[in-house]
Amino acid sequence: MAESTPTKVRSTHLKRDAFLYVRQSTLHQLVHNTESTQRQYALSQRAVALGWSLDQVHIIDCDLGQSGASAADRAGFQQLVTEVSLGQAGIVLGLEVLTSGPQFDGLASLVGTMCLVGHPHSG
Repeated sequence: MAESTPTKVRSTHLKRDAFLYVRQSTLHQLVHNTESTQRQYALSQRAVALGWSLDQVHIIDCDLGQSGASAADRAGFQQLVTEVSLGQAGIVLGLEVLTSGPQFDGLASLVGTMCLVGHPHSG
């Protein structure tokens, strides 16, 4: 997923919730790369700055320390896909590659969900 910043948040996006997907690939990264985890949680403030209320921001972080090799073993990612599929997500936020690639991008685009991937202070 390419790094992007939403340029046009519409009222249709804001009527739906914001989902922040937080993940580190290994327990070692989780313990020794705390800055990345902190930056990921900080993205909740980016959603607020874009117009979502804090109570609309849902943090999915149950996949911390789990490899991204398979989405089947990531309950948080499965929850995220479900929320997007049901049209519940106005925006999905995360750092780096937050999903399994173009298939997720296509799904998000199809249901009108914005994706913001990158540093919380980007754009």
